[in-house]
Amino acid sequence: MDSPATMQTEQAFLASSGSVGQKLLQYGMNTNALRTYFHEGNDGLWRPYMDVNGSATLVANATLRREEWLAIDDALLRIARERLIGVMDLMSRGLTLPLSNGMGKMVLEYEDMGDITEAELSMDAASRAKKDRPEFSSKYLPLPITHKDFQLNVRQLEASRTRGESLDVTGIELATRKVNEKTEDMLFNGASAYSYGGGIIRGYTDHPNRNTGTLRAAWDDSSTTGAMVLADCTDMKQASITAKHYGPWVLYIPTEYETKLDENYSSNYQGTIRKRILEISGIEDIKTADYLTGAQVLLVQMTSDVVRLVEGLPITPVEWTVEGGTIFNFKVMTIRVPQIRADQDGNSGVVHYSE
Repeated sequence: MDSPATMQTEQAFLASSGSVGQKLLQYGMNTNALRTYFHEGNDGLWRPYMDVNGSATLVANATLRREEWLAIDDALLRIARERLIGVMDLMSRGLTLPLSNGMGKMVLEYEDMGDITEAELSMDAASRAKKDRPEFSSKYLPLPITHKDFQLNVRQLEASRTRGESLDVTGIELATRKVNEKTEDMLFNGASAYSYGGGIIRGYTDHPNRNTGTLRAAWDDSSTTGAMVLADCTDMKQASITAKHYGPWVLYIPTEYETKLDENYSSNYQGTIRKRILEISGIEDIKTADYLTGAQVLLVQMTSDVVRLVEGLPITPVEWTVEGGTIFNFKVMTIRVPQIRADQDGNSGVVHYSE
């Protein structure tokens, strides 16, 4: 499973999914329509169900047992937390925008806001102040579905049941990783080749309003001193402050720079370069990002006016049968799109330095 996850609009996704798309439409885009399950009742009979608003509802048919879905979901959640450095930073800080019925939305329409004039001074407040109001402009963010497929056949499923063993979840683990990788890559590098509805998905390193600058030298170069690295960091902090963003920040570095920060800062300082950087006021953490490659460093203000993760659908596995019910198709899918933000004056809390 070497190919990356796919990104599609809801319209393209439904068109390419055939009867699966029709089933989603039938149930109001509720993905539980593709997560039906068999459950044994108190009378010993197995019946097919679908979860609707937290309650089990009888349906016409199902393939997997409830316990098998639980094994799939457990594997998905376990893998979903691996190496999602940037995305997990947003989620852990509550920098998310959940959408109701995200499967039914193609784009997110949002507004950015300009500033207003300064307050006025007077001794009695009787004089009329200048009337003002902020200006708004509408913008659009595409909300594609990111998904990856895998298969099981009826013999594999029956073999696991006959032996009393857990369902082999290797396929869902690999598919989940591919979906995660695509989401993380979008956050750091954007998806500028993908546009829809007048909007483009931008990331930290390609947003047009990010603050850019040049590193004094590649940090992993043997001649680069701790003082040079520290000076780059204070320059980045100042660039953010100049753009009217005052922290708190997270510093993101590529994997090539990880061990450099563990070197001693200097002979006159008892600590590493990493420790010295974290002594800069406002820098809360240093994270190594797999999708930040080469001589690039990011300083990001972790507030919702700078960045948030738009979530129309949590990472979810679905299933349907083909070939007369002998092949089980699975799809791991999500609607998670980064939204890098700036005000109407172009001020951004993202600072991007490279060599």
